[in-house]
Amino acid sequence: MLIYSFSHILIFRRKMKKVLIVDDEVDMALALKEALKRCDFDPVVYHNPEEVLESCNLMDFSLVITDMKMPKMNGIEFLQEIRKRHIFVPVVVITGFGTVENAVDAMKLGATDYIMKPFSFESLRQVVDRILPSENTDVVAESSSMKYLLSVAKEISKSDITVLLSGESGTGKEIIARFIHKNSLRADKPFIAINCAAISENLLESELFGHEKGAFTGAVDRRMGKFELASNGTLLLDEISEMAYPLQAKLLRAIQEREIDRIGGRLPIPVDVRVITTTNCDLFAEVKKGRFREDLYYRLNVFPLNLQPLRSRRDDIIPLAEFFLKKLSAKMNKQFSLSDELRAYLFNADWEGNARELENFIYRTAVISRAEVLVPPSGEPGTQDAQEKHVESPSAGISQTGVPEKAETLVGGKTGTIKDMERELIIETLRKTRGNRTKAAELLGKTVRTVRNKIKEYTIRDEEYMGE
Repeated sequence: MLIYSFSHILIFRRKMKKVLIVDDEVDMALALKEALKRCDFDPVVYHNPEEVLESCNLMDFSLVITDMKMPKMNGIEFLQEIRKRHIFVPVVVITGFGTVENAVDAMKLGATDYIMKPFSFESLRQVVDRILPSENTDVVAESSSMKYLLSVAKEISKSDITVLLSGESGTGKEIIARFIHKNSLRADKPFIAINCAAISENLLESELFGHEKGAFTGAVDRRMGKFELASNGTLLLDEISEMAYPLQAKLLRAIQEREIDRIGGRLPIPVDVRVITTTNCDLFAEVKKGRFREDLYYRLNVFPLNLQPLRSRRDDIIPLAEFFLKKLSAKMNKQFSLSDELRAYLFNADWEGNARELENFIYRTAVISRAEVLVPPSGEPGTQDAQEKHVESPSAGISQTGVPEKAETLVGGKTGTIKDMERELIIETLRKTRGNRTKAAELLGKTVRTVRNKIKEYTIRDEEYMGE
């Protein structure tokens, strides 16, 4: 289920940054705008690239997000015009009509990143956070294990020691990396993050080390890679285990020799960066399987830090839930609170998706609740038997968790099948958005088309959510 998310364990207060959205589809532009507002950005929408070039000072924006397919000027042409004017604001291209080659072309022409439609809000948030990282660190952590880890992280921050962060997805590895950077002597220098799993091998090499003009077809300008952009700062290599084996040798040389070679370059370029890596798998096991270089493993694993899952540090669960609920209350203009039953339920649940799953659960529970004091959705409150089992409707899949396989009380005290629950959830969401299908789709984490199809499938009438 796709709902707005702030991050894992550490929560940041972000200084408002302006983001330009260029998309001729009104619904998509609106959804992007609302999504970015929820992440504390200041989004500005245009539906026409030509108008942007004529009336906007692009230097006022921290980021540009543009659709690929637009009537008069497409995303590639718009990107070219931006670069011709020697404006180097980061540009993210959204494409759903072309092939991967379109995205590759965009990257070669200087795009910072790309997103393929359909995409989740979580993937959008991750892309934006990599480009415009949070700046201030306010930690939500009450468990002794997490407090100890933070104390160690703060201690090693003052050195340039290479850190390998491991742990399950959603435990906050990237946020700990930012914490280390913020407490380091490099704090006033760049923090650059790149997800090794999200970019193909050929593109990743260019992203890391940059390229010279004419190095390959489409390389119309020299482009600095992430190593150079992170100069004197910190470079985070997220999901390092997913890096292609041949590229690992070049990374090893860059770390050992403190110099990189741009693609098509003639001379090595010295770099001074602190490298932090993350993995959600057993990296040494990957070495034994021949999928990860042993020499690179020992170069990265100088100071390992392992983040425990949320189920192993239950003292963090309720403070996190209250934080998420406070943010949600402000967004929905309500005063939500946790009932004692729900507190027990949350404390005893396993949260296999960790803090991200907890936040999504809190959001769903608030959306379907008709009262401001939230209660458990089903089952015996406070018992392990009540833990959600990640059941997803095979026909629709709107509810990722919290929908039981058999009839249980879930929404408004009603019982029924999975489809009954899904129908009721759609109605409740439409009611809260006053029939706005675009906003409802965003809250449900689905496209407007999917919601429209579900309304038709379940024969949901306007009067069911709009009132008499």
